[in-house]
Amino acid sequence: MTAPDPTIGHGIYRILVCRPNHRLGNTLLLTPLITELQALYRGAEIDIVSEGDIAHDVFKGCFNVRQVFCLPRRGFKHPIAFLRMILRIRRTRYDLVVDPSVHSGFARALTRIFRGRYKLGFSDTPTKALTHAAPKAVAGRHMAKRPVNLVRWASGIDSTAPNRYPPLAIHLNDDEHAEGWSALTALTAHPHGIQGSLRIGIFGNATGAKRYTTEWWADFMATLCAAHPTASILEIIPAHGHSMLRETWPGYYSSDIRRMAAVLAGLDLFITADCGVMHLGVAAGVPTIGLFQVTALDVYTPYGGHNTGMYTGEYPGSDVARRVLAMMETTRAHRHAAMA
Repeated sequence: MTAPDPTIGHGIYRILVCRPNHRLGNTLLLTPLITELQALYRGAEIDIVSEGDIAHDVFKGCFNVRQVFCLPRRGFKHPIAFLRMILRIRRTRYDLVVDPSVHSGFARALTRIFRGRYKLGFSDTPTKALTHAAPKAVAGRHMAKRPVNLVRWASGIDSTAPNRYPPLAIHLNDDEHAEGWSALTALTAHPHGIQGSLRIGIFGNATGAKRYTTEWWADFMATLCAAHPTASILEIIPAHGHSMLRETWPGYYSSDIRRMAAVLAGLDLFITADCGVMHLGVAAGVPTIGLFQVTALDVYTPYGGHNTGMYTGEYPGSDVARRVLAMMETTRAHRHAAMA
């Protein structure tokens, strides 16, 4: 295993991050790494290898990001386009190539192909693909923190110390914030003219076993709304374009994740099942409560600020809503104490 080179912190101006994945959540979970690289190598320019088109929108507001290379999804079905982009990336010799994945053989294969003076990744065994192989124990559990731990290890920073981690961020600009606020205000205007009511967003969809049933959400919402009858509820509509909450509340739909993030940013609270849109809420800066029933909480839970995750198991929606309400009261008490 190669030990960290003490000169790795010098002469780093061109960085390539190799994370070929098309999922929204996994792409957003990469944003703390970009923030960390910008802090460690302030004069560097960063290119990113992703998959599909979503990464263009996620990294649009990152100042140091120059180029986002989005490989075609299922590249084996589009071999010419895939090879053309690989050759394009290989034209540049990078000072540092980062493979932030712990288990992706595809990312490791690409890291070996791309040209770089230093190549950094996780491995417990010697490999010619890397010049700097961090032990997998360095990674830790949380998916957003693993890449940060990797580059801190390579920079000689103690990754086991209680360091603060950069938050997920999508870097909305002022115009996006203003347009999102305008849309949100129109959608959540209270019918009785009540001012200052809570604006709560709900996203009721997720993939596979992570999804809660419509009946479960109805039970959850009945308890939540009984406790906050004046709250303005906004349902965030899934990509398939259908309400998960029986069209009971106003809904917002957009196929553009930056527009969706802009609307989310104006909410007081966002409640969602574990999914990519949960991470979008966190990246937009809205206090987010993620509901988990099958996924490992310590790997994907929203962190930082007033974000949190909750394991719901097989509990009915009303029980989970009561736990969420208790969480909301605790958060409100902490805010008041901080302002005092």
